[in-house]
Amino acid sequence: MENKVTLKELSKILNVSISTVSKALNDSSEISHETRQRVKELAKLNNYLPNAMAQNLKKKSTRTIGVIIPAILPQFFSKVLHGIETRANKLGYKVIVCISNESLEKEKDGILTLITSQVDGLIISLARETQTMGSYDHFQMVSQYNIPLVLFDRVTSQIDCDKVIIQDREEARKATAALFRSGCKNVAYFSAISHTSVDNERKRGYEMACENLNKRIFTYTVETNEDFDKFFQHEFIKRSIDGILVADELTAILLMKTALKRGLQIPLDLSVIGFANGTMGEHFITSLSVVDQRAMDQGIQAVDLVVDRIEGRTKEDPVEVSLEATFIYRESTRLISA
Repeated sequence: MENKVTLKELSKILNVSISTVSKALNDSSEISHETRQRVKELAKLNNYLPNAMAQNLKKKSTRTIGVIIPAILPQFFSKVLHGIETRANKLGYKVIVCISNESLEKEKDGILTLITSQVDGLIISLARETQTMGSYDHFQMVSQYNIPLVLFDRVTSQIDCDKVIIQDREEARKATAALFRSGCKNVAYFSAISHTSVDNERKRGYEMACENLNKRIFTYTVETNEDFDKFFQHEFIKRSIDGILVADELTAILLMKTALKRGLQIPLDLSVIGFANGTMGEHFITSLSVVDQRAMDQGIQAVDLVVDRIEGRTKEDPVEVSLEATFIYRESTRLISA
């Protein structure tokens, strides 16, 4: 690969200072028109490209936003990233993405990598292990460098920063109540994202709905495919469960897949509602009714918040944006009465 010519090399060829070359390339009035033309012609002839990073460092800005997500496979996070990328580009910012893979250590490494890359701001959804352990000391580094931070989806009150969320507890309560209104007698709660803030809120919303309606509470945590089989072999019939609220889309799909393999009819034998609105749920047979978390909008709002901080438009205390989720009725639930 051909090496790029530098300002220093241009200055040697022209027998002028590096400062003169830099000013000429930036059309400074301090440099004569003839010199500016000569410098630009030579720069073009040698395919000179300015060092964008160096220029930005002089301005104390890289116009770059760092993003850390727990995983890339869930379509929720893919959609959030799409929203972040689209909005950031529109506002003239680049995006660097790190994936924590639900690991506290990887999240720490990601933050360090992004800070040393001199990002102007950070957008993060917390790793499952971070929330399980309640370990947030590594975020002190973010505040020490005075880097604007926005948390989305998985958040904590222990970090003082802007946040973007939906009302997970209330949305879970409403979804559970909807299952009961559709004719379900015994509704359970399923999760593969235990010990995260969103799971805690959704489970509490489910419990509130059951308590309000004097219904029994059944909560299940799944980690492997065998857990689904065990549920249908033992709990499903024993508890006469006919409705399930699921904390995330992939778990809902795996649950329905297992039910269909066992000869159950959805929603006749089992009604299911999941969180997140991805293409898996939309196109699965049977299609999944969902609480749409407005993933794209979460990404867009996160960028707006962090850019407002970067550019000094927000001076007040941390802002929490709570987006209103919507329920999308599909084939996995019986018709829900008003």
